[in-house]
Amino acid sequence: MAGTRGFILIVEDDDDLRHLMKTYLLREGYDVCTAEDGGQAKEALGQKTFQLAVLDLMLPQSDGLEVLRYIREKGNTPVLIVSSKSDEVDKIVGLRMGADDYLTKPFGLGEFTARVQALLRRFLELNRPAAAGSSALVHGPITIDPDTREAQVYGEPVELTAKEFDLLKVLMQNPNRVFSKAQLFRSVWQQDYMFDENTIMVHIRRLRAKIEPNPSEPVWIQTVWGIGYKLGKAGDSSSSFS
Repeated sequence: MAGTRGFILIVEDDDDLRHLMKTYLLREGYDVCTAEDGGQAKEALGQKTFQLAVLDLMLPQSDGLEVLRYIREKGNTPVLIVSSKSDEVDKIVGLRMGADDYLTKPFGLGEFTARVQALLRRFLELNRPAAAGSSALVHGPITIDPDTREAQVYGEPVELTAKEFDLLKVLMQNPNRVFSKAQLFRSVWQQDYMFDENTIMVHIRRLRAKIEPNPSEPVWIQTVWGIGYKLGKAGDSSSSFS
């Protein structure tokens, strides 16, 4: 399942650069898969659904343009080309073949991360489910429909138990509110809170495991120490780099 901010494929044959890009994106909260050549890239694209592909043009086996063509045959996954080819003609060819952005090497990792964020934000806004109408609740990449009791993260269905769904619904209906454990218990279980913190904690932990990329460092269901829980802000980025 895609993570909190998106599932990204990096296709780059330079080991150092591939590792560096992956490290930065992991620290930003993304799920990342990597490929060293065009063959590995096609194999990964055939097995998983990605929200973004970062694609070098000069690759062993299948070159980057061939991989780009393969991506466009499968769907509308955003593609960020990163290439040492700086000629305007190369950029035009890549963009006309379906790339969404083009970044020339060498580049700063701050600019790289910003372009990734912009492409993902635009893609997610354009692909949010519209069929659910007024009943749908949307917060960042999370969408739930109280009528059908269906949940999605980055467009991928997530199977929630009845209580997990109700907990998430309460938080999403009140995105700016901090809830105590007692308030959540009464809202979801419709019973008086009997100081059984374990019930809430277990369900929150299970819910995080299904919607967070790293449940031990949650982004969407945040703990407010000494009080309870709140919903993380959509689009918030707390990571910083030196």
